[in-house]
Amino acid sequence: MQQLQLFPNRASTIGTGVDHLYFYLVGVSGFFSILIFTLIFIFAIKYRRRSPADRAQQIAGNVPLELAWALIPFGLEMIMFFWGASLYFRHYQAPPDAEDIYVVGKQWMWKLQHPEGPREINELHVPVGRPFRLILASEDVIHSFYIPAFRIKQDAVPGMYTTEWFQATSVGKYHLFCAEYCGTNHSRMTGWIYVMDPGDYQNWLSGGAPGESMAAAGARHFSRLGCAGCHVPDNSGRGPSLVGLYGSQVRLVGGRTAFADDSYIRACIMTPSVNRVANYPPIMPTFRGVISEEELSQIVEYIKSLNQGARIQP
Repeated sequence: MQQLQLFPNRASTIGTGVDHLYFYLVGVSGFFSILIFTLIFIFAIKYRRRSPADRAQQIAGNVPLELAWALIPFGLEMIMFFWGASLYFRHYQAPPDAEDIYVVGKQWMWKLQHPEGPREINELHVPVGRPFRLILASEDVIHSFYIPAFRIKQDAVPGMYTTEWFQATSVGKYHLFCAEYCGTNHSRMTGWIYVMDPGDYQNWLSGGAPGESMAAAGARHFSRLGCAGCHVPDNSGRGPSLVGLYGSQVRLVGGRTAFADDSYIRACIMTPSVNRVANYPPIMPTFRGVISEEELSQIVEYIKSLNQGARIQP
């Protein structure tokens, strides 16, 4: 199987479950396809019309037979449903210790940044055995971040965050593709995932040119855009304090509440009128078109760093 290019190596914790479900689906589909076409061929010969006088005989109903060909496929389909749903929900939420990596899709490249600061284009270096959560965004059209060896694929949609996570199990170099047609050079929107030993990864992480972390860059943008004038830590400003915001429940106008995750913070920056915080006037301007997706991700990371150590537990 490893030599068959249409079936890539399995190199993540989710890979085994996905492959087993895939084999089950292919097995059921193949069995019934062969059965149906074989019966069609047999019946076409056995019950062919031999003379103009031939007439089909009326067949009486057979309750056990009717139940069998209704309940057996139904049972097989329920296995598909519950197996697929359980696999999905087991891998829907990233582990609490997963590290975030921000990914921005752009015609026709992938731009990635680690919270520590290193940036990559069409490449991603990660250590083996540690979970990572990818926070995906797009600067233009819909893209899809696809790593066949990890059995993961998630769309990067303009105007919102989507997430997926993985934990690599084997050191190696793996293909990265865009799996959503995104324009003329869609086929060139490829890259590589480098899974490294933890020691090699630390050497790689510290071996690049020194630069500021995402949180430090976000703090700089936060000050440059004048956000600090309203969002004062002691709640004395015209906007709410952002200290401890990430991972908390926020009370909104009208008695609603919202969970302050990455998507909520992004929405407050880009479309502040949607989630108006209770007891504060609607004076927050939109920054749509003012900041790039990369700058937005850095500001989000800075706000998350204001209560460092908190993780989302919805």
